[in-house]
Amino acid sequence: MKIFKILAVSAMALGLTSCVTKKQYEALSSNYKQCIENIGERQREIQDLKSQNSALSGENNLLKSQHDALKSSLDACLSNTGKSSANIDKLVGEINASNSYIKQLISNNAKNDSLNMALSNKLKRSLDNVGDEDVQVKVLKGVVMISLSDKMLYKTGDYNVLPAAQEVLGKVAKVINDYDKYSVLIEGNTDNAPLNSANLPRDNWDLSALRGTSIAKVLQTQFGVDPARITAGGRSEYNPKATNMSVSGRAENRRTEIIIMPKLDEFMKLMDIAPKK
Repeated sequence: MKIFKILAVSAMALGLTSCVTKKQYEALSSNYKQCIENIGERQREIQDLKSQNSALSGENNLLKSQHDALKSSLDACLSNTGKSSANIDKLVGEINASNSYIKQLISNNAKNDSLNMALSNKLKRSLDNVGDEDVQVKVLKGVVMISLSDKMLYKTGDYNVLPAAQEVLGKVAKVINDYDKYSVLIEGNTDNAPLNSANLPRDNWDLSALRGTSIAKVLQTQFGVDPARITAGGRSEYNPKATNMSVSGRAENRRTEIIIMPKLDEFMKLMDIAPKK
């Protein structure tokens, strides 16, 4: 209302331009323009407040709807108190059984991790004089992995184990024999360079598998590793560690891995202690 009074006064002032000086006229004209701008701003503010009010009304309706739904759920829960208590007791019992199982798993995993670290450290000490690029020992996902380069073990494209590799394999075999409760998995790996031959090995599948079994035979026949503990095979070019686009990458992919891990029956024991449903 105050704004309109100002406008009325301003209009009157404009109508009386003949009664005022030019300076007074200009001041009144400037005041009039300012009033017009203020009216525009107030109208925009009013529109913004209307939009906010509409949004808040929508939120309020949603909250009322959620409140009604929660009240209905609460009423249903209260009406089934006896049944719910029985379900809760059962759930608590299952949780306690699961906690016991988890603690047992953690204990077994901690024991297994400690054994793996001790085994890994022993292997590293035994192979301390072998170049790092030829032998790598890692503890990975609960197993001990020994990666041996192909240049140390075989001639190019061949699977017969070189005499120079006997010393390294002998040291590995000694540790394997010391940890006689563990299984041994031997995997041959190649790069992706094609190998086509009428004789064995005919391709990379043959080459990787024959290399794996060659190492297994050396560990068995020359170093007394129980063959019942050994599984041997090949993965051809399909388990690369690096890109085959470079010479160094292909060299890294050409390897034989000896994986020392808990026997399958140890995992089955864990299954036996699982909480019964």
